[in-house]
Amino acid sequence: MQAESVPPRGWLDSPIVAAFDARADRWAEHLRGHGSLDRVMYALSQAANHSLLWHAINAVDAAVGGVVAGPAHRRRALRRSLVLAGEQAVVNGPIKSSFRRTRPSTVIDHPHDLRTPLTSSFPSGHASAGACAAMLLSRDLGMAPLWWTLAGAVAWSRVHVGAHHGSDLVGGAAAGTVLAAVAGRAWPAPPSTTASARQRTDRGATTPA
Repeated sequence: MQAESVPPRGWLDSPIVAAFDARADRWAEHLRGHGSLDRVMYALSQAANHSLLWHAINAVDAAVGGVVAGPAHRRRALRRSLVLAGEQAVVNGPIKSSFRRTRPSTVIDHPHDLRTPLTSSFPSGHASAGACAAMLLSRDLGMAPLWWTLAGAVAWSRVHVGAHHGSDLVGGAAAGTVLAAVAGRAWPAPPSTTASARQRTDRGATTPA
C-alpha cells in the first residue's frame, strides 16, 4: 500500500532552523533555575507585554525631556509610541497570521507569573517591538548600546521563559528593524529644539551682510 503523501514543510521546519532553535534552548536551559536570573527574565518578559516597557520609556522622556527641551521633544516621544503601536499591529496581525507557528513546550513549570499569548510563535512580538523601539530611541536620544542591550535582554527573556523559539527572535528583530526604517522614511521625526536652533544659527552665519 502506497504511503500517503506529506506536504512539504515550510522553511521554519527546516533542519537548519531546528538546529538553531535547539541550540538556543540548550543555552537557555543552562541559565534556567537560577533564582535571581529567573526573576529578571520573567520581569522583563512581563514588563514588555503590549510594548508597555517602551511606552513607559517614551512617557518618561516626554514628561522630563519635554520640560527641558520643549514641545518638539514631546512630539518625538509621542511619534515613537505611535510608530511602535503601528509596528505591533502589523506584526501581531497579518505577519503572525501568515505563519501560525506553534509555541514551544520546553518549560512546563514556570517559577513566576507568565502571560502566554495565543498568537503565532513566529515572529516574536517582544523582539520586533524591542528592535523597533531601539532604532527609534537611538535616533532620537542617542545611547544606542543602552537601547539595543535592553531590547536584546527583552527578546532573550522570551526564550528563557519558554514562550518563543530562538528563530522567532531573529524574525522579530528583522521585522521590527525593517518597519522602523520604513516609518523613518514615511514619517520622519520632527527636528529637535537643539537641531533647529543650530540650523537657524548656521543659516544666519551664511547670510551675507
